[in-house]
Amino acid sequence: MRLLITLAAILGMVIGMAVWFNHSLQETTNDLSRQISVISLTIAQQDWEAAAQQSKQLEQMWEEKARWWPAFLDHQEMDNIEFSLARVKEYVISRDKALSLGQLSELKLMIEHIPRKEAVNLENIF
Repeated sequence: MRLLITLAAILGMVIGMAVWFNHSLQETTNDLSRQISVISLTIAQQDWEAAAQQSKQLEQMWEEKARWWPAFLDHQEMDNIEFSLARVKEYVISRDKALSLGQLSELKLMIEHIPRKEAVNLENIF
């Protein structure tokens, strides 16, 4: 009976950690997506100084909020996001509207794809 209780407690902890992880991942993704949308609007208004400042804030937000992601996620995706962030920064500095908006759109898709890929559902299990 003790073994059954111990196993149930361990299973409960694992499920609880998975729920917490999914929730934290979704929250971080939402914050990053909002920041990307702000940058896109700023670029659309041709306010390049503000866009550069917002891009720096996005990089800082990425470093703060996503620092625990590599422990749970594929490093290839993390690298792709970091490369994309670097391209966004340079496109904003060079004031290239089309490339900046295109790269921001790609970055947003990459970031929003992660929680969908990591979610526990039948599609991901099978």
